[in-house]
Formats: sequence, structure tokens, C-alpha cells
Amino acid sequence: MKIITRLLAAFALTLSLTWQAHAAEKLTVYLDWFVNPDHAPLVIAKTQGYFADAGLDVELIAPSDPSAPPRLIAAGQGDIAISYQPQLHVQVAEGLPLTRIGTIVETPLNALVVLKDGPIKSIADLKGKKVGFSVGGFEDALLAAMLKQEGLSLSDVELININFSLSPSLITGAVDAVIGAFRNFELNQLDIEKRPGLAFYPEENGVPVYDELIFIAKSDRADDPRFRPFMDAVEKATLYLTNHSDDALAQFLKEYPDLDNELNRRAWVDTLPRFAKRPAALDTNRYNRFAQFMKDAELIKEIAPLESYAVELK
Repeated sequence: MKIITRLLAAFALTLSLTWQAHAAEKLTVYLDWFVNPDHAPLVIAKTQGYFADAGLDVELIAPSDPSAPPRLIAAGQGDIAISYQPQLHVQVAEGLPLTRIGTIVETPLNALVVLKDGPIKSIADLKGKKVGFSVGGFEDALLAAMLKQEGLSLSDVELININFSLSPSLITGAVDAVIGAFRNFELNQLDIEKRPGLAFYPEENGVPVYDELIFIAKSDRADDPRFRPFMDAVEKATLYLTNHSDDALAQFLKEYPDLDNELNRRAWVDTLPRFAKRPAALDTNRYNRFAQFMKDAELIKEIAPLESYAVELK
């Protein structure tokens, strides 16, 4: 009888595990770039089993073209993408059917950076200097707003397109400053190269605070029942990161051993406090303020109703 009972128990367990495996719903998430510490909540939600507990089989996809994910999502080719709040405003204005469903990094990472031992000690010192940028449009608007605080304009500096060669351009003296540097990466890279940087933060110099990294979905799929469990799992992972950062880092580097270097370890520490502890929450005032900034900067012509491009999942 005991043997039969054990066999029945084992059979029941097998059936249960098989059912769970079949019950897990597939969910694809396009990243904004290759995997890095910015994506820690997603990686930890997988390694800790939070996605699985929510009945989700989440696939993280690093794009070959970083600009592609929002358009893939808008075309219905995928479920969720990580994008940027400023980019969302522009793409919605262009007519792309995209909606913000959550936040992963709730503060700007973008910064205006100079060499700490260089001649630039304030934003005002940029007059007549060379400023490197990677992506025109939004970075120009950030710089313009920051210069305006000092009574300057873009015509007072020389803008140079340096593509994504931010730190090298500073170190070699090709430019005097760079806009678009991520404070959790470029500042650490400069420090590792023994050429420390000095950062001026947009949100402290005339630019409304905004979410750097957000989750977006196709607008007519924003009520997908998989999204709320997904966001709850991301929240659990973020809290785990906050409470057990060393263990979480070990898990992250085990999954991506090629990232086990000084730069990524430093970036990990600097990124942790910037993750949204309530990723599903929507700050309507913040989004409305920033939409007005984008309109004033002539990056969008009209401000769309907030509910048409940002929701708080129920």
C-alpha cells in the first residue's frame, strides 16, 4: 500500500509539474540595448522564479538595432519593449500606437559630463566650447535647457556629433563636454581610465524630471492580462535587489559571465537606487510636466491626452 501511495504521489507531482509547464504563458520582452545592469530587475525576476510563479515564461531579447523595439511592438511583433520616456512622447506624436505600462528606471540617467580636472567648472564655462552628442533632437533640447539656466543658448557652443564615442572623445580632448552620457556608465568608465568626470544633471538644471527607462506595449494590447503579473514580478525582483544586492549581483553575473568586470560591477551599485520600487505606478503630474517640456522644445507639436499613451495597470 505504501508503495502504491508513493507511486500515486509521484504521478500527481509529475502531472502538476507538466501542467505548470504547459500553463506558463510566453511573453517576449525586447530590451533597449544589450543586457546590462539597467535590466537587473528582469534578470532577477527570472533567476528568482518570480516570472515562473506568475505563470509566465519570459524571453528577454537584445535587439541588433536599438531603435527597432518600439516599432516592432507597434507592429504587434512582440509583447513588451523597454524604451525611454522622451522617446515615447516623440513616437506617439508620430502616430505610433504605443502605451507606457510601467517603469524600470524612474530617474534620468542622462547627464552633461566634463573632465573633472579640466577647465569647465560650471555650465556657464561652456561658452565657446565644443560639446559632443550622440543622438540629435532630445539631447540638443536637454543641453539647450541647461544652457538657458546660465543665460546661454546652443549658438554659444559648438555641437559635434561623436556618435557613441563619449568617454574617448572627452579623454582625447576632441570635445570639452558630452551630453547624453549615462551617469551610471560613462562616469565609471572615466574613473576607471584615471580621468574622473564631473557631471551636471538635467533635472537639477532646468529640465523636468522624467523616467529614463519604461515598459511599453501596443496601445490596443495595454490591458493584456499577462502584464499585471509581469509587473508584480518585476516589483518583487526590484525589492529583492534592494534588500539582497550582493546575492542579486552574483545571480546576474552567473547568467551573464561576460559582464563580470569592474565597469559593470560599479554600474550595478550606481543603478540600484534608480530602479522604480513601484514599477506599475504612474505619476501623471510628472508625465504632463515633461510633455509640456517636449512641446516647448519643439520636439512635439501637440500634447496628446495622457491616457492615450500611459496607463497604470489594474
